[in-house]
Amino acid sequence: MDNSKNCQVIGISYKNADLDTRGLFSLSDLQLHSLFLEAKEKKFDELMIINTCNRTEIFGWNNNTDDFINLLCKHSNGDIKTFEKYGYIITGKKAIKHLFRVGTGLDSQILGDFEIIGQIKQSLNRSKRLNLISGRLERLVNSVIHASKKIKNQTKLSSGATSVAYASVQYIIKNVKNISKKKIVLFGIGKIGRNTCENLLKHTKNEHIVLINRTQEKAEKIALKFPVLVKPYGELTSEISNADVLIVATSSSNPTITKDLIFNSKNLLILDLSIPRNVETQINELNNIKVVHLDELSQITDSTIEKRKKHIPKAELIINSNIKDYILWLSQRKFSPTLKSFKEQVTQLKKEKLNCPHNNFFSDKAEEIAEKITGQVASFLKENPNKVPETIDLINKFLKVESNKNE
Repeated sequence: MDNSKNCQVIGISYKNADLDTRGLFSLSDLQLHSLFLEAKEKKFDELMIINTCNRTEIFGWNNNTDDFINLLCKHSNGDIKTFEKYGYIITGKKAIKHLFRVGTGLDSQILGDFEIIGQIKQSLNRSKRLNLISGRLERLVNSVIHASKKIKNQTKLSSGATSVAYASVQYIIKNVKNISKKKIVLFGIGKIGRNTCENLLKHTKNEHIVLINRTQEKAEKIALKFPVLVKPYGELTSEISNADVLIVATSSSNPTITKDLIFNSKNLLILDLSIPRNVETQINELNNIKVVHLDELSQITDSTIEKRKKHIPKAELIINSNIKDYILWLSQRKFSPTLKSFKEQVTQLKKEKLNCPHNNFFSDKAEEIAEKITGQVASFLKENPNKVPETIDLINKFLKVESNKNE
């Protein structure tokens, strides 16, 4: 039996869907929670959700891909018809390779994105807390993490900064003169907001950064680490009116910056780093206002990214090696219960045979001896996959005979 057979991923990403379409399938915390509750109610064995600005995917083992699609469409703002047009279904070993490529930054909108592996770790931990993870998926994610570390250490695929936060700051520097003297307002302090704040301070040398968040306490905690000025949410409109740059890093299902909040008489650059859009599209109609979304930022390529492309072949070799190891582990996993029973029987057999006054030393070593014998059997199965069925059948017959003897 091929253990990778029912491995599947369904999703929608930047590769085939624009930001508004992706926004329909992006999951809020509340939507994620309700999705997980239904998954537990329907007793899904293994399920993990990757929910980022680039993609929304459900990954796991299941017999029917429609189950995952229905789950996503029911709990997001998307529907089956839209998913059929823009979404994708990947199964078996191709699904396993897909997760490796996503986790190592090869499938990211910004090549070599180093933030995605952290997001996958968080996704795994969330599913683990809800008991929606078992051995196969946890082992797979750990293999992806291992491959990611290896690629980062042995190649320059992620050399320099590779994130939306970094791309945002580089865009600002290139398009706003004298940025160090301009007023920047950062609205929202989720992970992407914090990373953007750090990059702003590092690369612009700006001392006029204002941080605003709906929950002011969270913003004040950030201000303990960074030299920024925190203003209450109620002053958002007045702060925007004096700003040269507004960065929106909120994570709302609806726009948080609407046309009625903008009263600028001077030029204002707005960067919307949210999925779905958190800056109302009508703002584009206003004079002196330019809105740039993260999709545009992610498409910015420079000499650094071109250099990274040269490291793709080596990264692919590392990925393929890790996939091979994982598939081997997966193929062996199906006979691990038999080997466990075999080891227990051999241990008991050794103890019975050696349990006499003259053999106390060997009796104490029974489990160690059984471990070595079982290891040799496991090695034989690995090296002779074509003989696995008959060998397992023989072991099962042995176990049955020993069981009958004990009875």
